[in-house]
Amino acid sequence: MPVLLRGLKSFPIDLSAIVTVADDGGSSGRLREELSMPAPGDIRNVIAALSDAEPMLLDLFQHRFQNGNGLSGHSMGNLLLAAMNSITGDFFHGIKEISRVLNVKGNIFPIANQNMFLHAEMMDGSVVSGESKIPTSGKKIKRVFLSPEPVQPLPEAVKAVKEADLVVIAPGSLYTSTLPNMIVSQIGDALRETQGEVVYVCNVMTQHGETTDYTASDHVQAIQDHIGEGCLHSIVVHNQIIDDEVRKMYAVEHASPVINDQDRLREMGVNVIEGDIIDQNQTSLRHDTTKVAKLLYSMLD
Repeated sequence: MPVLLRGLKSFPIDLSAIVTVADDGGSSGRLREELSMPAPGDIRNVIAALSDAEPMLLDLFQHRFQNGNGLSGHSMGNLLLAAMNSITGDFFHGIKEISRVLNVKGNIFPIANQNMFLHAEMMDGSVVSGESKIPTSGKKIKRVFLSPEPVQPLPEAVKAVKEADLVVIAPGSLYTSTLPNMIVSQIGDALRETQGEVVYVCNVMTQHGETTDYTASDHVQAIQDHIGEGCLHSIVVHNQIIDDEVRKMYAVEHASPVINDQDRLREMGVNVIEGDIIDQNQTSLRHDTTKVAKLLYSMLD
């Protein structure tokens, strides 16, 4: 999501980012456990992506302490969000205040204003709890769900989806980053009810422990299995050959290119948008913020 937002913020559009707060690893996990607050890490990265603050201030916001009893591993931005949550007594209000200080373009909405937890039911019937533990379980995922139920989404987030001209589902870890936002029931309903087009920017590579051997249509199928049909209109897929050296590097991580199986995608009623959407200057495969932003902006014409 931050990669897409960094490109989109330069266009004359009204941006709203809806961000998961189910992370339970690292600094976010520690703050959740100690302060019973929503996870701040993904929010922090989106604030940094949409901010027009001075580079030094952003470096400070993203700084991660390497030493210190109790401080080691925490990022300054996470601590600031935790402090604002304490001062205002409301996570969303704290985000708005920090966004104002850092001159953020657009709106940032946590999916919910409460502490919530991600769980996965595996194909063998077992349940793994915790966003950070799901990909390392060594088991194939059947579905993910949240607790406590029902999760009450932020009303502003639901409204933003319903009123959008274009809803973009960002690339990322399918089961632990993308779906946690979508499986909140009112958000799923809003995706079906929105008058705008819903487009999914598909991952370029599979992810070991989540989407091993998944094609593009398998990603779409997982979304439809959780949310129902009719929630996705289009998919953006990479259509260039991936270099053999890059493939070898990812093979060590048990990852491979996501196959663009267009015929099945079209059978599923999804419009396929192809393009060269990766940053060729990076040693690892990353979506190109400018290329993807231009493509998405063109869909608003």
